[in-house]
Amino acid sequence: MKAQNSHSILVLPGDGIGAEVMPHAIRVMEAAAGNRISLRLEYADFGGCSIDRHGVPMTTETLTRAQCVDAVLVGAVGGPKWDDLPVEKKPEKGLLGLRAGLDCFANLRPALTFAPLAEASTLKTELVAGLDILIVRELTGGVYFGNPRGVEVRDNLRYGFNTFGYDESEIQRVTKVAFELARKRRGKVCSVDKANVLEVTQLWRDVVKEVHSDYADVELSHMYVDNAAMQLVREPKQFDVIVTGNMFGDILSDVAAMLTGSLGMLPSASLNASSRGLYEPVHGTAPDIAGKNLANPLATILSVAMLYRYSLDAPDIADSIEAAVDRVLEHGYRTGDIMPLNPSENIVRVGTDQMTDVVIAELEAS
Repeated sequence: MKAQNSHSILVLPGDGIGAEVMPHAIRVMEAAAGNRISLRLEYADFGGCSIDRHGVPMTTETLTRAQCVDAVLVGAVGGPKWDDLPVEKKPEKGLLGLRAGLDCFANLRPALTFAPLAEASTLKTELVAGLDILIVRELTGGVYFGNPRGVEVRDNLRYGFNTFGYDESEIQRVTKVAFELARKRRGKVCSVDKANVLEVTQLWRDVVKEVHSDYADVELSHMYVDNAAMQLVREPKQFDVIVTGNMFGDILSDVAAMLTGSLGMLPSASLNASSRGLYEPVHGTAPDIAGKNLANPLATILSVAMLYRYSLDAPDIADSIEAAVDRVLEHGYRTGDIMPLNPSENIVRVGTDQMTDVVIAELEAS
């Protein structure tokens, strides 16, 4: 029988800066664990590198291994090298298959502004200082997975179509996740839909209201997606937890990401019903800087913190990683993507290696 403090992690380094950053994130993961948790790390090809070696973005063996571990840590995947492949063979198809294969229906995308980076946002500092939003996106249903779908010829014209559908059980389970998380935060949930024109999102709104009856202590509001996008850039701090469907969540989470100043700072978690899931940075593979010691490792490091918090049930370790990152930023360390336009004397530009080194130093000093 596995010891309570022993955990298995499947590491999928990915492509570009995903693969470059991953060893640094593992350094932080192991330093944070110390003597408290025993980690058993496994590795597999995933994304573009898997296409190159195995002909597919995710092998059946990789998915089977992912289904047997406590958590999966994923690096960014994809790049121009594979852009011309058919949709079903692109690296990103591996991510969709992994999420579906693990039944990771709840995607958690925090938009958190670290105080030292408030001026890095394109919005006014006062709008984003202290920002702490959590977007809960339904991840395995909706238009991205709906059938029928395709492109066919109708009346001598090409016609493309997708199916946007949810059943009430899919809506119920992700909504419950949002309410549970709101209880641990500021107690507010905003459900985003387009119920004025889409029947499927009218069902979404109805089911959210029904689930809310079990969470009367949480404040619930509703907002159309176009208004939600506007409000995110107008008054983002009005939000606590946002819950929405797959497509709307995809768009809104990227809008919220830019409030924080850089995609290089943002982690994500995708959870199933047993809180086993996958963790990945929001940023892409940035092939133009890959291998040059320029990439920001903090998004993947913060994804490690989320892994400790949600899948390994070690919130104290998660807190220690997040606090170390905050202190490093407070001390003025910056990778290129988060450098201010007019840096003061206390700002120090560093690469991937040194940024990781100072995070570990802060961990060990605490």
